[in-house]
Amino acid sequence: MEALLLSVGLLLGAYVLVYYNLVKGPPCRGIASLRGRTAVVTGANSGIGKMTALELARRGARVVLACRSRERGEAAAFDLRQESGNNEVIFMALDLASLASVRAFATAFLSSEPRLDILIHNAGISSCGRTREPFNLLLRVNHIGPFLLTHLLLPRLKTCAPSRVVVVSSAAHRRGRLDFTRLDCPVVGWRQELRAYADSKLANVLFARELATQLEGTGITCYAAHPGPVNSELFLRHVPGWLRPLLRPVAWLVLRAPRGGAQTPLYCALQEGIEPLSGRYFANCHVEEVTPAARDDRAAHRLWEASKRLAGLGPGEGAESDEDPQPEDPYSPSSPHPEEPTASELYPSPQSSPDLSKVMRRILVKAEPELQTS
Repeated sequence: MEALLLSVGLLLGAYVLVYYNLVKGPPCRGIASLRGRTAVVTGANSGIGKMTALELARRGARVVLACRSRERGEAAAFDLRQESGNNEVIFMALDLASLASVRAFATAFLSSEPRLDILIHNAGISSCGRTREPFNLLLRVNHIGPFLLTHLLLPRLKTCAPSRVVVVSSAAHRRGRLDFTRLDCPVVGWRQELRAYADSKLANVLFARELATQLEGTGITCYAAHPGPVNSELFLRHVPGWLRPLLRPVAWLVLRAPRGGAQTPLYCALQEGIEPLSGRYFANCHVEEVTPAARDDRAAHRLWEASKRLAGLGPGEGAESDEDPQPEDPYSPSSPHPEEPTASELYPSPQSSPDLSKVMRRILVKAEPELQTS
């Protein structure tokens, strides 16, 4: 009996050591106040994104939760205001699968928010679910949408520099191999989904790398962040439904909680002194080397040009523009609306666009409307 108890104790001790040293990962220790600063976090209604937004709010930032589901986004904003004690947490509608929605979000944000200091691209999907689109939905949501959003918000980021852009990627980027001849082809079947997901994560790393090059000297720094193995619906997405209840206890034991997954993105957003590492890939709150494919500068620039085309960016938009349209003062005599604008005016619903409604109807058949990248 004593031998059995000793064995159990040793196993528990070994588990604790492994969990705290290899699984949980180090915490972000940045404690700087963010009062007076504004952060946008995509996919912040649950999981890693919600925990990231919570920590930013606790530090005093004004936090915009950019989510597709209005119901979940508003509920998350309420929860975060209550938990952080910071009333400056708001929801704005954003569907990264729709370029029209991305542009609508950028227009609403630029017309209502005078600052943007931190932009965290957290939202992502790992599969297409039952949705069948005439384009690569994984690349659209995980890369093209964030690429377009970054470009549209760059003038405000430049105005508020020093500022930061964080792209949540994944260790899955190591399996990525971008085929520029089929970059936006539809994804069919789970094998293609696994490949497309890895490709989109590689695109995240290359995007952060090229963005840092394009913005050198502007005061904007950019980072790709791997949150680590996180216990989320994204992890179980490709597992058969009957097997998920069996794997959930195992996932709880060996994977990080969403709070742990938020630490590296927070580190990239908050840590002082990492500005010279702009464009690099971080995991476990420190910089890591990447595969040759993920540090290929020619591929990064080629992806940049292809992404501009797929995102429909016109001349003078984004990185090529220095013009920052400031929000209109609702109390100025020239304002057509001297009264305070309503929430629906500031944050138009995605359903207001016919194209977006079509996308929304297709995407809502998925079980999890907002997924976090892992």
